[in-house]
Amino acid sequence: MDIFEKAERYIFNTYRRYPVCIVKGKGCRVWDKDGKEYIDFIGGIAVCALGHSPDLVIKAIEEQAKLLIHVSNLFYTIPQTELAEFLVKNSFADKVFFCNSGAEAIEAAIKLARRWANIRYGGKKDTIISMYGSFHGRTIGAVSATGQRKVREGFEPLLKGFRFVQFGDISDLERAIDDRVFAVLLEPIQGEGGVICPPEGYLKEVRRLCDEKGILLILDEIQTGCGRTGKLFAYEHYGIEPDIMTVAKAMANGLPAGAMLAKEKLSEAFTYGTHASTFGGNPLVTCVSLKVLEKIKTLLDHCRSVGEYFKCGLKELKKRYGFIKDVRGKGLILGMELQISGDDVVMRCLKKGFLINCVQGNVLRFVPPLIIERKHIDSLLEALDDVFKKI
Repeated sequence: MDIFEKAERYIFNTYRRYPVCIVKGKGCRVWDKDGKEYIDFIGGIAVCALGHSPDLVIKAIEEQAKLLIHVSNLFYTIPQTELAEFLVKNSFADKVFFCNSGAEAIEAAIKLARRWANIRYGGKKDTIISMYGSFHGRTIGAVSATGQRKVREGFEPLLKGFRFVQFGDISDLERAIDDRVFAVLLEPIQGEGGVICPPEGYLKEVRRLCDEKGILLILDEIQTGCGRTGKLFAYEHYGIEPDIMTVAKAMANGLPAGAMLAKEKLSEAFTYGTHASTFGGNPLVTCVSLKVLEKIKTLLDHCRSVGEYFKCGLKELKKRYGFIKDVRGKGLILGMELQISGDDVVMRCLKKGFLINCVQGNVLRFVPPLIIERKHIDSLLEALDDVFKKI
C-alpha cells in the first residue's frame, strides 16, 4: 500500500488533494517523494510567509524547546507576554487572546462581541451582520458566520444571530442594520471568496456606520494579516481601525497559532473563566511567532514591490487572453478570474513544477511566501503563458 492509498484508507476525505506527496521544503521550493521540485505559490495557503523551514524558525524552535514547550495558562510565560506586547504595539488593539487557529480566533471574537453586547444592552441586541461570499472557518460558529452556501450546507441547525449582506454594498449594509444588530464582521479582502477587494471608500463607510449606530466592527485578518498585503495588517491600507480583529495563518509560519485582538472597551466582557484555550499561546508557538512577525515587518516593502510586479505580469497575460476576466488583489494576495474552470490550469502548472490554487471554481489565487523573488514570478508567468496558449 503506497502513501496515497494509505492516506485514503485512514484519513477522512475532507480534502480534494493533488496527487503529490510533499516531503521537504526550503524557501520558496518544495520537493515530493519522487524528488520532483516545485516553486510554491500557495505557501500553505498564506501560511509560510518566510518560506519553508526558515533558519530563523528552526533556531527559535530548538532554543525554546530546550527551555519550555508547554505550561498551563494558569501561569505567566515570557514568550506569550512579549508576543502580546508586540501585537498591541503594532496594531490598534489593547488586549490579546491567544488560540491555535483562525477558526478559534473567530469563535473568540464572536463570544467576546456577544458577551459585550449582552452586558451593555441586556440581551436586547443579538445579531451580527456578515457578508455573502465570506469565509471564517469550519467550526459551527465560524460556519454560521460564513456567507457561502457550500460551506454551510448539511450542518444545520447553525448558530442563530447572523444576517448577511453584499460585500462592498454600503446601502445593503445600512438597510440591514436595525436595533438588534451589535456587530459587523468582514474580511478586508475576501480570500476564499475569490480575492474580492472592497470598493474605494467602502471600509471607511462601514466604520462610519458602526460608529453612528454604536456597533462593533470585527475584521477577519486571518488571511490578509501578518504582512500579506504589504502592511502588517490590511486595515492599515484603508484608514480605519476595527474594534476586534482575528489573525492566524502566517502568524507562526506553520505552527498552530491564532489570536483575537481587541480594544480596551471590550476587556470587561472577558474575565476569569469566560473563555480559555489549553494550548493557546504556549511558549513554543509564541516564541516562534514573535520571531516570525518581527521578520515579516522587515519584508513589507518587498511584499508591496514584488506584489505589484506580479500583478502587472498577470495583467499583461490578461491583455493576451480573452478568457481572463479580471486580475485583482493587494500585495501578495492576488487573484486571476477566468471565464473557464481553473482546475485544469492548476494541474497543468503542477506538471510544470508550480503549486498554485483555485478558489470558487474559476479564480486562480496566488499567496506565495513573502520572500518570493521576481525570478520565481517570471518563471510562473512564463508557465502560465504556455498553459494558456494550449487552452
